[in-house]
Amino acid sequence: MKTQSPLTRVHLIAAILVSLIAADSLWLNAFSTPDARLSDVFVRAVAGGLQTDPDIVIVDIDEASLAAMQDVAGSWPWPRAVHGELLEGIAKQQPAAIVFDILFSEPDRYRPESDQMFNDTLHGMNNVYFPMLQLNGDQATGVPLAELAKVSDIPHRADADLNARAILLPPQAINTESWRIGLINFNEDKDGIARRYGVHRDIGGWELESLPARVMRGLKIATPEQGSITLHWRGGQPAYRHISYSDLYNDQTREHPLRDPHELSGKIVVIGSSATGLHDIRATPISSLYSGTEILATAIDNLKNQRYLTAAPVYFAPLLALLLIALQLPMFARHIDASRIGMTMLAITALLLAGQNLAMSHLYSMAMFTPLLFGWLFYFAAALSEYLREKATREQTVRIFNRFLDPRVVDALVAQGETPQSLSSQARDITVLFSDIRGFTTMSESHTPEQIVALLNRYFSLQVEIIFRHGGTLDKFIGDAIMAFWGAPQDDSQHAEHAVAAAIEMEQCLIKFKQELGTEGNDFDVGIGIHSGKAVVGFIGSEERLDYTAIGDTVNLSSRIEGLTKGVARILVSSDTVARCGDAFDFSPTGSYKVKGRVQEVELFFPKVKS
Repeated sequence: MKTQSPLTRVHLIAAILVSLIAADSLWLNAFSTPDARLSDVFVRAVAGGLQTDPDIVIVDIDEASLAAMQDVAGSWPWPRAVHGELLEGIAKQQPAAIVFDILFSEPDRYRPESDQMFNDTLHGMNNVYFPMLQLNGDQATGVPLAELAKVSDIPHRADADLNARAILLPPQAINTESWRIGLINFNEDKDGIARRYGVHRDIGGWELESLPARVMRGLKIATPEQGSITLHWRGGQPAYRHISYSDLYNDQTREHPLRDPHELSGKIVVIGSSATGLHDIRATPISSLYSGTEILATAIDNLKNQRYLTAAPVYFAPLLALLLIALQLPMFARHIDASRIGMTMLAITALLLAGQNLAMSHLYSMAMFTPLLFGWLFYFAAALSEYLREKATREQTVRIFNRFLDPRVVDALVAQGETPQSLSSQARDITVLFSDIRGFTTMSESHTPEQIVALLNRYFSLQVEIIFRHGGTLDKFIGDAIMAFWGAPQDDSQHAEHAVAAAIEMEQCLIKFKQELGTEGNDFDVGIGIHSGKAVVGFIGSEERLDYTAIGDTVNLSSRIEGLTKGVARILVSSDTVARCGDAFDFSPTGSYKVKGRVQEVELFFPKVKS
């Protein structure tokens, strides 16, 4: 079976990831939490450098206030008359709005006169706002919204459902004439962190406003039409200016107050609690213990100044993921080094994260985790595929090269990245050696086939070792003959000299081998022909069987020269080889010979080691 091409594997990986991107963007949304968590990192980084609206002030029921008011108001919850007294003092400074972040959901059965005093103080004030909650459950069992609209100005469409209901917890301790109310539901995401604040809830055409949106309507500031906003957190913790409830209350009771009588003029005053004992804390991107009153102030700030976060279009993340894959795909298809692609991806990742940080400071939220995840998934999958491809190619190269090269040469070629494909069809200047056994037929008649094979294997092993030691390439065995060449696949400027040196050592090895055979080796001999010139060298064959070989006239002439050695010399070398050897050896001329296929006679020499 054919193996898949690397190009197909990389494209298959890309196709699988594209399918996953499509499924995630259309249905799964599996990485919304990691996306949000990564955005939280930049939210925190940006928030510390942003200024809060100085016209939003929190009157804080903090731990110090709970202790300081003990003698005046007792334990929490305090009598509503206390809030009335504070409210009356604040109202004298003419703030833009007074927003309670305290639920007055039930009348005080034990101190009704205190509730009455609070309501008397509220009478005639048109800039005081109260919270309510929408509770979970079957909303059809809740308050008829048409009835609620009779006592509170709930915006609604002309076709609003008159039977629509909602389970609400309104400020029932407050007279309905003062009901400027809004929801303070702050729902967490599925990871338990709250990031969004509701603006409007449409229930059957009835628009339940959030408390911040209701305050904006009172201040005649337009709010966005979407159901909720992603908060753009600002400053540290606490972010907004805090005035301790007890400090303000006690100063108002002095005959000569010490505080600035205009410190709250024109401000939006949020009255709430940061005391841990009152449990008004939530997990936000800024902190796991964030004051609910600070959250309310942040929502008011965002709506008042229109600086909430705008999310990137839904197609942004999948489109960016596809672009990251499209960028890498041609690089992997061209087999560019994976480490270079990885460095490119690291640079792109750094740029995208820097862009996310910059976008966050400009009120724009981008989901970067998902596209970066898919981009890196493709990188690692494609890099692994390339590694496996290269490993298989190396193993194939080693397996093929080991048949005709010294293992040390094989290691060098593999390290250079050479493959059967890279070494195909090259015109090279080489030296070719043919060595053929003489007397083989006579020996075959007096020995069993097993003995002949064993003898040949032993002899060939000795001769191949010599060829490899001198840097030669074993081309093939042709029956009882050996073909080898020098000058390819590795460049060798002294290929002729190395070939001749190998031939001389092969002759010396033959003499020792004959001595070991004793009388049986009398008829055993070899002839070696050597010629240098141009030849085409490369892998030739079918996909199933490739051989690294040399073809051309140089090879043919070398074989013809070997045929002329009988009765002349064991080794004959052409004049072309002699010329390439310089003075490395002593060459004795043996005459000129007629060679089949050549018009001119070929001058041959017998080589000897210089004395």
